[in-house]
Amino acid sequence: MDTMRERFASTVSRLLDDDPRLAVVLAEIGKDGFADALRAHPDRVINVGIREQLLVGVGGGLALTGMRPILHTFASFLVERPFEQVKLDFGHQGVGGVLVSAAGSYDWPAGGFTHMAPGDVALMDTLDGWTVHVPGHPDEAEALLRDAAAAGDDSVYVRLSAHANAAPRAITPGRFLTVREGRDGVVVAVGPMLDGVLAAVEEGEGLDVTVLYATTVRPFDGRALRAATGAAATGADGAGTVAAGTDVVLVEPYLAGTSTAAANDALADVPHRVLGLGVARRELRRYGTMEEHLAGQGLDPGSLRGRIAGFLSRRR
Repeated sequence: MDTMRERFASTVSRLLDDDPRLAVVLAEIGKDGFADALRAHPDRVINVGIREQLLVGVGGGLALTGMRPILHTFASFLVERPFEQVKLDFGHQGVGGVLVSAAGSYDWPAGGFTHMAPGDVALMDTLDGWTVHVPGHPDEAEALLRDAAAAGDDSVYVRLSAHANAAPRAITPGRFLTVREGRDGVVVAVGPMLDGVLAAVEEGEGLDVTVLYATTVRPFDGRALRAATGAAATGADGAGTVAAGTDVVLVEPYLAGTSTAAANDALADVPHRVLGLGVARRELRRYGTMEEHLAGQGLDPGSLRGRIAGFLSRRR
């Protein structure tokens, strides 16, 4: 199976052939994947070098001319380092584009903390009007990239990862997908966290929970969450109401609690509890494998099982 980044390069290279409005802007990282596209479209594949603020500025300038720019580098260099340019050159200017990141929370541990950005989605969440996609498989990444490229003048952030689920799902951009139904609570698994969540809730006798799969986290699909929580609070015989209380667990591959406010807003008129699981705020100073980071953050299946089960057992 190819990686999400490899699928990104091949998909966008084909899109450049078909849509003269598209342009790719790189900051050295990822340039090898666009070598053929550069030869075919030298005026629409631009490498600005290791200048991330310029990367975003050039993208914003292209958007002002009516182009649809697609910008790519590591998340720490695409969102955190040039955040002022993202805020001003896109948001304040009222233009859109597609930001595609890689190496999000700890995809490349050997790169150290400088190459990790677990706070990227939370930071993008401070801006108005951005769609945020978090695919969990290369096939889903392709579908979401195609949707983003065709999204008129909208602003879209696509968060790619080396961490992937074993198989793709039949996703719809902007919607959560129900992959498992239960009555004791709802678990929202974001992108590459789905396999781990399913392994956690299905271990042993299993937890009687609904699992929603989210590959678009902004806008947050509050309607799907409300529907799922209503089902979770109603017994098999139809008895019970949402007023009895609803438990929601968010499992995100970035900063823990990033979507807690969105979930709370979606359920503002009903009693509920929300647990946000993800990457802790503490700074990472030891770098192992991705699997070791997942375990260290309590995001491996065994840890997730204990944390989800413990939360559900502490009902009011």
